[in-house]
Amino acid sequence: MADIPDPFREPRRTAGVLGLPADRETIPMILRHEDVRKAAKNWQTFSSDAPHRVPIPSEEHLRSVRQLPIETDPPEHSEYRELVEPFFLRAKQPAFIARVEAIVDRLLAEAVGRESIEAVGELALPLQSRALTVLLDVPETEAERFIGWGVHVFHGEHGVRQAAELERYLNEQFELAAANPGADFYGLLTTATFRGRPLTRPEQLGFANLMFAGGRDTVIHSAACAIGYLAERPEALDFLRADPARIIHASEEFFRVFMPLTHIGRVCPVDTDVHGMTVKAGDRASLCWASANLDETVFDAADEVRLDRRPNPHVSFGFGVHLCLGAAHARTVMRALLARLCARVERIELVSKVDRMEHTTAYDRPLGYESLVVRLHAGS
Repeated sequence: MADIPDPFREPRRTAGVLGLPADRETIPMILRHEDVRKAAKNWQTFSSDAPHRVPIPSEEHLRSVRQLPIETDPPEHSEYRELVEPFFLRAKQPAFIARVEAIVDRLLAEAVGRESIEAVGELALPLQSRALTVLLDVPETEAERFIGWGVHVFHGEHGVRQAAELERYLNEQFELAAANPGADFYGLLTTATFRGRPLTRPEQLGFANLMFAGGRDTVIHSAACAIGYLAERPEALDFLRADPARIIHASEEFFRVFMPLTHIGRVCPVDTDVHGMTVKAGDRASLCWASANLDETVFDAADEVRLDRRPNPHVSFGFGVHLCLGAAHARTVMRALLARLCARVERIELVSKVDRMEHTTAYDRPLGYESLVVRLHAGS
């Protein structure tokens, strides 16, 4: 029986593309797994050198800076990425993993002592907010500020106000780092050089903005969806507990099916035919990660969750040169959550839920939960 609704199935099978009216243009969404991966590698035709226009809808009203390195093309992209990639890969180190596991343990110890907990705002949000302080290498007390921004930094009724608050906060951090640079993320960017010169403040903000806008809400979504899945299917937690080695494959499957970002934009520098749809020079096409992850020609029973699925060539972290810098961190958080749930929790009971939906003129897609209330029963 299907677990995952797939609004892209028919257009993916027939045309391979779906037109989405957005931002005064009709954006062809590339739907097939193979086509999405080819387009992701072809940056000359499908360019990311488009400040504010890689996200769909565009974000000119939400930020003043170009997000780095995602809104650039090679060779500039590669040089920007090299500045920060080693910092992000710290998430694979045993000491980093142990700190994240300790955060999960503290949160679960509190949660199992309560009658119920709202898993999105009271578990997934503080988990990723505190894990981000490990990634940023800043005091964990900073997480209280991140938690105060709520589940969605840029979206919802307070998006514009919170985006401005985020930029003020980041400017404050860079001012402090400039006066006394340390080994943290802000200190790294304050002392880094690009092509023989220091990074400008807009460049520094571009890296930091992406850290919060791209790496925060996404992990919150995936963690909450994993908890919801385990609550609705108690046998799944038993399955993972029986063999902890299954957690790695289960994590990848959760990332595949609970894709937080439906698609991402690319600008075509010249008039381009995209599977029969014409994109005028300067307009956009999109890479539909969510559709590619459900492509039945690649994934057997693609609309089912299979916690032991392998191989699992999902594109939830992108593909090609723009492979997500935060992938190692996201994997560490998800694996730590599942491992500590197996160790500390006997059963997750679903109390109530309110689904969250993405509504567009072209498709409707589930995007996790507005609210997920669960009861965690402690293990023996």
